[in-house]
Parts: sequence; C-alpha cells; structure tokens
Amino acid sequence: MSQQTFKRGQGAMRFKPNRGLGNPKPNRSATAARLEAIGAKPADERIFDTRRHESEIRRSENLANGLPEDAQDAAPTQRTAAGRDEAFRAPDLSRPAEAHEETGGDAPEAGRRTPKGFIAKAKAAVKQVVRNVKRLIQPEPKVVKEVIINAEPLETRVAVLEDSRLEEFTVERTNDLRLVGSIFKGKVKNLEDNLKAAFVDIGFEKNAFLHYWDIVPNSFDSSVEVIEREDRRKKDRPKITQKDVPKLYPPGSEIIVQVTKDAIGTKGPRVTTNLALPGRYLVLLPNSDQSGISRKIENGEERQRLKKIVRELSIPEGMGVIVRTAGEGKLKRYFIRDLAMLLEEWKGVQDRIQRQGLASCVFQEPDLIERTIRDFLTEDVTRIVVDDSRKYELITGAIQKISPRSVKKVSFYNEAQPLFDRFNITRQLEQAFSRQVHLKSGGYLVIDETEALVAIDVNTGRHKGGKDHDTAILKVNLEAAEEICRQLRLRNMGGIIVLDFIDMKSRKDQQQVYQKVKEHLRRDKAKTHVLPLSQLGLMEMTRQRQTESVHSSLYEDCPHCRGRGVLKSAETMSVEIQRKLTAILKGRPRDDSDFQVRITCNPKVLDRLRTSDEQLLIDLEKKFFAKLHFRPDPACGNEQYFIHNALTNQEIARSAD
Repeated sequence: MSQQTFKRGQGAMRFKPNRGLGNPKPNRSATAARLEAIGAKPADERIFDTRRHESEIRRSENLANGLPEDAQDAAPTQRTAAGRDEAFRAPDLSRPAEAHEETGGDAPEAGRRTPKGFIAKAKAAVKQVVRNVKRLIQPEPKVVKEVIINAEPLETRVAVLEDSRLEEFTVERTNDLRLVGSIFKGKVKNLEDNLKAAFVDIGFEKNAFLHYWDIVPNSFDSSVEVIEREDRRKKDRPKITQKDVPKLYPPGSEIIVQVTKDAIGTKGPRVTTNLALPGRYLVLLPNSDQSGISRKIENGEERQRLKKIVRELSIPEGMGVIVRTAGEGKLKRYFIRDLAMLLEEWKGVQDRIQRQGLASCVFQEPDLIERTIRDFLTEDVTRIVVDDSRKYELITGAIQKISPRSVKKVSFYNEAQPLFDRFNITRQLEQAFSRQVHLKSGGYLVIDETEALVAIDVNTGRHKGGKDHDTAILKVNLEAAEEICRQLRLRNMGGIIVLDFIDMKSRKDQQQVYQKVKEHLRRDKAKTHVLPLSQLGLMEMTRQRQTESVHSSLYEDCPHCRGRGVLKSAETMSVEIQRKLTAILKGRPRDDSDFQVRITCNPKVLDRLRTSDEQLLIDLEKKFFAKLHFRPDPACGNEQYFIHNALTNQEIARSAD
C-alpha cells in the first residue's frame, strides 16, 4: 500500500487523496450528456461518436448563421404564471456539493460482466438455475402489448399500449417533410476554412451545413462496442484529415450526405458523410468497415453469441454492421435476412446515385408507419390494429418480408367508434398532456417546458399521509418517478430536465427514488443521463433532444399572450392607455383647440375605463381641453389598443406588439 495514500499518525490513519483537497475533477459523462441533449441525431441508437467535436461544430454552425457563438437551439416555451408559494429550502450540507452518478450496489444482474474462472462461472450458473426455478414456480405476469395506428389524411398517430395503459405516443403530419435519415446526392457550393465547414446544396432553399469533422471518418460512439472480424482485410487506407477536405471536395464537386438534424430557425439542415441504413436487427454502414454491437444488450453471454453471428455474416468488403437492441435473442437466420434486405436497399441507393442529378434525394427515410413496424414489431407485441385499409395492406406486406409469422397479429379496424376512443387512448392523451398530471396515490405532477429547461414538480396533493409520514412521501415519490419517465417518452421532451421531488430525510429513500428513475429510463430509446439528488433536493438529468416535442408540434403560441400564458389585467391596460393619452395630449400643438381622440380597445378594458376610471378620464379632458371617444372592438386582444385622430382618422399610437 502506498505511503502517499495513507499516513500513520498517533493511533489513527488519515486518508489523503492523491489529487489533494482541491476541487474535484468535473464529471465528463455529465458534461457530454448535457451537450448531447442540446441537439443530437434522432436515432434510436447512436452509432458514430460526434460528441468530442460537438461544441466546435455548433460554434461554426452558429457563426455561419449570424448567431452568437454559444447560441443553443431554442426549445418551445410554455410559460405559466402559477408559482410555488413555499418556505425557503435550505441546502442539505450532508450531501456532496457536486452530484455524480452513483454506480454499484443496485446494478441489474443482466448488466454484469461475463464471469471469469471456473468457480465464478459455477456460481453464475447456480444463480441462473435459481432464477429459472423461481420463474417456473411464480411466473412473471405477461404484459399485453398492443400497437394502435390511426391513419388520417392530415396526420398519422401511433400509440403503444401495455395492459391498456399508454406507454408510447408518436404523431406525424402527412405534409411535414422529414429529412433526418434521408440521403442526398449533394453539390458542394462553397467552403469556409475559417469555420472548417462546407455548405452543400441538397435541393432546398437553405444549404446544408457540413462540418469537416463530419467528413472525416468517425469512430463508434461509446454506446457501441467494436466487434473485430477475422475476415476483415486490413488495408493501408490513406488517413483523411481536415486538411485534405478542400482537395477532396472542392466547390462544385459531388458529395453523398445523410441528414442528421432538421433545419431549425435560420439554420439549414446538418449533414454527414458517415452513412447509416437502419434495418430491423442491424444497421448497415456502407462507408465503414467496422462492425459493432449495442451496449444496451447487457447480458454477457448473449453479447458473445451475437458477436459470433456477426463474424459469420457475409458482409461486403468495406462495409460494416451494428447489431441493434432488437436483435437480442434472435437466431442467425434473422440477421442473414435483414442483411440481405439492407444490401438490396443500398444497391437501389447506388443505382439512384448513378442515374439522378446533383441536389437530389437518393434515399427517403420511411414514414411513421414503416418506422413503427421496424422499431416496435417485437415478439412481445400481441397485436397491431390499424384503421385504414391502404395502410393495412402496406403493413401486412412489409411484415410479410420481415416476419411472415407475425402477419396474423395485424388486424383491420372498421367500426363506427373512432379507434383511439375505442381503446381509451384519447382520454389518456388528454390527461397526459395537461400541465397537471394526477397520480393514483393522490399526488400530482406539474410539468413546465421553458426555453432553458423542463421543470417537473412533485406534489402530495390530496394524499393522506397517515401516521408514517416518511413512508407516505416515499410512496408518492416512487410513483412520481415512474410517471415522470413515462411523460418524457410521451411528450418527447429533451434537453436539461430538473425534477423536484418531495423532500425526503432518509438517504436510503433518496437512493431508492434515484434508482427507480434510472430503472424506468432504461426503456427510453433516447439517450439519458441522470444525477442523484442535489443538496437542494433536486434531481438533474438530460435527455437526448430528438425532434421537436409533441407539445410544440401540436400547439402554437397564443397570439394574445404570445406564449406567456398570462395577460395584462384590465386595470394595467387602463393605466397604460391613460399614460399614452397624457403623453399625446401634452405634445400636441398649442393652437389645436378642437383636438379629438378616438381610442379602440377590448370591451373588457373599455368597461374598466367607463366605470372605475371614468372620473380620471373626465379630469384628463378638462386638463388638456380635448375630447376623448372610446370604441369597443372584440377583435382587439386584451393587450391591444389603437389611438386615432377622430377628425382626420390618422393613427397616432398603438399598443406595442
């Protein structure tokens, strides 16, 4: 044992950290997760590692669009006036000042590494036998999983139910152009060496943004483990660096790119040359000879089995594959069939690249229904219900290619009652998307999306605590933890999220709630990172921002309050109108003896002016020798007013927009 670590004193040993007693090293994973949540590739499983250069790429993209260097993609806002009237919360100084993700202790059995050594393997085998016996004696209740597809002329909605409870919800408008995942034959318009970026014409008004880091071949993301293939021929390929980009892709040259991020605001779409074609169980990498496996498959023995299958696949030279999470437990024939379909699809892309001109789409990302079949059709799905005959034929035809035995799971709904009403989805959606979400225990959540972050507050509500107050609080917090994870999936909320649970004194209870959140986040397809409760009792987390949230896609800001959620009162508007009239009357020409003003405003504001403030207006007329005329207009918002010269009808002033 190093003497540097432990020093003997008089009858005691004192621990001395190697790095001294200064500030702890920042948590790199938490920082990376924060960057990733701000704007990430909308894929179920990240493939290439783009986080190392994310800050540099975002800086260049902002400068290219005339924005501040540190500008972030604004999230839709939903502001409310209702605040929390509660006592001052003092920080719990017994907790560490900087929260770090805790590991160990409660790690799931499936996530442990493959045991090494004879004794370790024997113990693992005994534990597996015990688990199998327990399942035989007391089998786990089977969950009825249903996929409900409502196809209409203007939009398509997909809901996933588990025991009739809404767990996943996706909506897509038919006229919305989904670029992410699509592949284009682009034309390099110009290069900006100071930004280290190229602008590519892909056929839209706004050129696509391609950073040099997205041209250089990327290594796999940390969520993908590399599989070494024995048949892979190692060739001394020239290593491409950023300096080579201007020579390889001068202005006017052809380049094949894939969209990784939709156009947001003034920014054009973001693209990359690292192509990926997702299939049912595999992801084909046409431009990379590396292969890998998703780390979400946690069982060590299963990972080894899948690695062996990948090594036995006939993958063309210069290409690679990634085993998706859906491939867990599948036989080799499923991967062979999936690879054949992906290679056929890539061949079609190559044909279109040869035939089509520049700035054209050579691969269109599938619509919502096809993606649902690809991502949700697993063995545990009991049935798929669709209410459109054409979509029914499309789904059955697609499933016939993927899994012929699963065709019988698809059923056509043709009853008078709307499909979502029949399965009680409409009611669940109304409850799920309200600002307050009630819990079975009597507590409730308050969810607010702001521009900077998402705030979720947990309240006890009408919950009866009884004698054991701490147990009652723990019960509400545990239920809230599960519901919060469900709400994040349903609403597709991303970015920085702050969870304010009910205060718990016991460290054990706090850790239990933290582990509950982590447990239910495992089923989330978006990448998440969560930290334990801080000294103020807040749990901070980030969630990969895929596309815009469901709230922003379904709603738009109110034209009257402009998204604030509150309006100025009639009294406030009366004060503003009188202040503006005073300024106008003071500044009018002195020789204008017959000065008449007409004020048009909302009837509610006018009612205030004619009743409570009538005498003030009379005094204003006498003081400045003017005549005031008022006219109600229901078309005016509560905060709108117009002031005209009553004789010439010339507009003098209006409310600020």
